[in-house]
Amino acid sequence: MRAVVQRVTQASCTVDSVCTGKIENGLLVLLGVEEDDSEQDMEWLGQKLVNLRIFSDENGLMNRSVKDIGGQILLISQFTLFAQTKKGNRPSFIRAARPDKAEPLYRDMGTYLGELLGNEVQMGIFGADMKIDLRNDGPVTIMMNTKDKDNF
Repeated sequence: MRAVVQRVTQASCTVDSVCTGKIENGLLVLLGVEEDDSEQDMEWLGQKLVNLRIFSDENGLMNRSVKDIGGQILLISQFTLFAQTKKGNRPSFIRAARPDKAEPLYRDMGTYLGELLGNEVQMGIFGADMKIDLRNDGPVTIMMNTKDKDNF
């Protein structure tokens, strides 16, 4: 799994002019699922996301997690995180999991994050044409990859 994690003061997802998820202070997580990803990848990444200390403490240091601040998460499915651009000018998404594999893991991640946080995770709609609005705080943007855990 790959994730792009953004610390935000607000974020929302709209599909066909209907808001499917909206948060205030917290994390916007763009999540890509690869064909060989497993529940173990989901659990590792979920734990990292809720415990990642990227929110400021009283001294202005990044010492608090989204869980510590009582923040929220907006989770968006993002197969394009697996784009391969080596050949030609049109990206290939062959490494992204097929929908029958990716959608259940995406939904399970939303449920798992909600359990870890103790509040409902806001979500986009898998496979939909989503419009994401956000106000990045910092900006703080972090990329994570469960296949490269030693660097994350």
